[in-house]
Amino acid sequence: MDLNINKDIRYANTLTGEFYRSETSFEESKEKIFARSWQFIGDATDVKVEKQLTPIHLMPGVLDEPIVLTYTSDNLRCLSNVCTHRGKVLVEQVKHKSRIACGYHGRCFGLDGSFKSMPEFQETCDFPSEKDNLAQIQMEEWLGCLFVSLDPKIEFSKLIAPVMERCDFLPLGKLKFKDSLSKTYMVKSNWALYVDNYLEGFHVPYIHPALGDALDFKNYRYELFDYCNLQVGVAKEGEPCFDLPEGHVDFGKRIYAYYFWLYPNLMINVYPWGISLNYIQPLDHQNTKVIFRTYQFEGTEFSFEDNNIDKTELEDEAVVESVQKGIQSRYYHSGRFSATMEKCVHHFHSLVSGFMK
Repeated sequence: MDLNINKDIRYANTLTGEFYRSETSFEESKEKIFARSWQFIGDATDVKVEKQLTPIHLMPGVLDEPIVLTYTSDNLRCLSNVCTHRGKVLVEQVKHKSRIACGYHGRCFGLDGSFKSMPEFQETCDFPSEKDNLAQIQMEEWLGCLFVSLDPKIEFSKLIAPVMERCDFLPLGKLKFKDSLSKTYMVKSNWALYVDNYLEGFHVPYIHPALGDALDFKNYRYELFDYCNLQVGVAKEGEPCFDLPEGHVDFGKRIYAYYFWLYPNLMINVYPWGISLNYIQPLDHQNTKVIFRTYQFEGTEFSFEDNNIDKTELEDEAVVESVQKGIQSRYYHSGRFSATMEKCVHHFHSLVSGFMK
């Protein structure tokens, strides 16, 4: 499979259809893309309970990694949830304990993952060692959201920096999660097709008429960072927009929304009313779960209907599922990029190419 993406978008071809339809390619992406990137796992408030053990099955069907979150004395940790003796899963449901105990042979660990005790090992030589501790897994918290990476190639601070720099004027500390305004969608397509569609506004006038009526596409623009990119949506007259402070890079412009994509499968859409965090979770090479989580600024109002988010999502799903069917064709190999409208898609394909190789 040819995954080479020309650095010059004017001459580049997209990822081949085989990348999207190949089960082998998907299997390779598990370690090359997802194990090396940051994945959303939930809200810190759900797990920050003294001496609570919270087991998580990280990315079922993809990474399938058992991990456990422990919390004590204001210290939240992410540990391997597999006993270092014979590999049994240690914690299988949420519980409150001062130690982690294996139900197979009685090995015990502290909530920091350190080995504590093991019956019938008095005559075992060179025991215990560092290998008998539970592995520490890197975890970061951002605005109350938790992210983990099994083998991070990118520092989380670098990944999130473009979002923080552009949005530092907003009261991000006053965001409140709204469970009633959050939804999950099942999409019958490869995860990367969903990302492709998100990363360009090219299709908006054709697929999203309501959104197209709100945005000024003459001034729609794209910005690229190392492992993140941004689409800046400019509002038409009369549409809601940010009250930007003097000195902000977009001061004087009517910004409708900032659409951030963070490699490889996270979208952070920033609106005047709050943030929509969209986590794109692959299930297999042709099915994807899309998790929409809504966070509101205090004192603002939001509804899916008034903001066309639910309608826009269903329109996106329909076109992405149509593409999923189309790329199965024996006549489709790859396409070309619009050098003006598909800069972010080219950026994504370039990163995928680099990680897969």
